[in-house]
Amino acid sequence: MTLAWRYLLRTLNLETSSLRTPRTHSLLNCASWTPTFKCSFHTKPNMPPCDFSPEKYQSLAYNHVLEIKKQHLSPVATAYFQKPLLLHQGHMEWLFDSEGNRYLDFFSGIVTISVGHCHPTVNAAAQKQLGRLWHTSSVFLHPPMCEYAEKLAALLPEPLKVIFLVNSGSEANDLAMMMARAHTNNSDIISFRGAYHGCSPYTLGLTNVGLYKTALPSGMSCQSTMCPDVFRGPWGGSHCRDSPVQTIRKCSCAPDFCQAKELYIDQFRDTLNTSVAKSIAGFFAEPIQGVNGVIQYPKGFLKDAFELVREKGGVCVADEVQTGFGRLGSHFWGFQSHGVLPDIVTMAKGIGNGFPMAAVVTTPEIAKSLAKRLLHFNTFGGNPMACAIGSAVLEVIKEENLQENCQEVGTYMLLKLAELRDEFDIMGDVRGKGLMIGIEMVQGKMSRQPLPGDEVSQIHEDCKDMGLLLGRGGIYSQSFRIVPPMCVTKREVDFAVEVFRCALIQHMERRAKREKI
Repeated sequence: MTLAWRYLLRTLNLETSSLRTPRTHSLLNCASWTPTFKCSFHTKPNMPPCDFSPEKYQSLAYNHVLEIKKQHLSPVATAYFQKPLLLHQGHMEWLFDSEGNRYLDFFSGIVTISVGHCHPTVNAAAQKQLGRLWHTSSVFLHPPMCEYAEKLAALLPEPLKVIFLVNSGSEANDLAMMMARAHTNNSDIISFRGAYHGCSPYTLGLTNVGLYKTALPSGMSCQSTMCPDVFRGPWGGSHCRDSPVQTIRKCSCAPDFCQAKELYIDQFRDTLNTSVAKSIAGFFAEPIQGVNGVIQYPKGFLKDAFELVREKGGVCVADEVQTGFGRLGSHFWGFQSHGVLPDIVTMAKGIGNGFPMAAVVTTPEIAKSLAKRLLHFNTFGGNPMACAIGSAVLEVIKEENLQENCQEVGTYMLLKLAELRDEFDIMGDVRGKGLMIGIEMVQGKMSRQPLPGDEVSQIHEDCKDMGLLLGRGGIYSQSFRIVPPMCVTKREVDFAVEVFRCALIQHMERRAKREKI
């Protein structure tokens, strides 16, 4: 009997003698072996109810949409799935396609839907402002911009009180790079390998995921440093992360002393001593890496790294584009979970619940340094519509206790997924905080080699076919990114975990068939 079949039997808790052919009743109907998860290869797990009925789709035919995309839109292949979804409508944590199929959205438009698709409070604020004033550039004053600035500033610690409103995360990080250089009169900026800080020509220097790199000139005077990844990196293990779930990889760290952190700091110090000038402009870090598959650093790492950067004359930038606004549960901002105070904070995505909006927040001192060197102007920054929507998003996060929901539901999901990780050898790691979770798929836990892309893609497709939309990430696209709207419930988490478990069982059946052949 092949190893894959033995593993599948162990996973399903079946006796060897009961297996007569590769397609037994027990494999065809998983309900026969567990009362908790009902999974079969011919029926989907039961989807939780939704009290919303979408409108009937009456727009462009699917094939016409594909033809328009082919002829007139970007030729860069970015659509998920072999047959890309044509989405029609959204409601809170749910999406509906042109054929009327319903999906549980666990990717949130790339971590952008914070309070829920078409949230009624946000909709009402947008409609109200739409009838009053759509646009006027910041050469004029208008109440929504000032009201929003006051609300946002109140959520940030001193001295982070000066706000520059822009339109996207890439633009925010562009501006933060300029601020760092204007304030320090230095050029070199450091970021982690595996970091994603934008796809504009300027921020591509900070982004260190090979898929986004280009042979064209971009982002000069940017240097990368080792990512302190306690699962895939050279050091780290079962005591290192600020997460309800630790890696199963063993290490020599103690609960109150992380040796891995010290070793990664030595690598960071080596970068400062060898790869940049004696004085630097700054250091960019996501509190948790998003595009790289939800990578967490050892506890205490960022605190020590910030001190080293400031010793070299640089400023420290926290990229909160994916981690901010309560998504991590324990804190409103990701940098707070590291016990650090950055000099500049960038934010976007969830700030507007899908409306194009972003911001850079810094100190009065750094803001004045920029003003002396540059007349910064943005036609759409501080747009009345954006600011009215941004204020509504902050209101909903507070009134509906969504940060607390991230903490409670996110921890619940992490623990559920950790149970799955212990069942399936191809689930190498489960990590994250709140409702920002990563699952790293591997060929086996011992090797930690990435699961081949075609196999990850098939699992991804299987989840979609059962009504669950997940994100992808990682250097090798080997990780699933789970970042649902912050209003998601435990009942929906149970459904998502059931779907993922079924998808893994289907994968094991395919592997067993291949080995049998």
